[in-house]
Amino acid sequence: MPLPPPLSEEQRRQALEKAALARRKRVELKEQLKRGEISLLDLLERTDDAVVGKMRVSAVLEALPGVGRVRARKLMERSEISESRRMRGLGAKQKEHLLGELARR
Repeated sequence: MPLPPPLSEEQRRQALEKAALARRKRVELKEQLKRGEISLLDLLERTDDAVVGKMRVSAVLEALPGVGRVRARKLMERSEISESRRMRGLGAKQKEHLLGELARR
């Protein structure tokens, strides 16, 4: 597969700005989760949004109040979700299982 042509300085700057904006949005969404301003269900309904869709499921779960790294991994194991899975890649049964698991706590 051939490499894409090199970017001009302007294209590179724009790509870097776009990436930085996406990172800021992901951080803000995780902060909103921590504060309880939005729920996991809200994010699951927005997976068609490029920023939400590209977030790792593990990072989203770890941002939930009361869920740390270990609990997030266990939730993902029980829901049969790969560690590398992104929000956009979750299936309907996986979403349902996650929501059910979190509702029990």
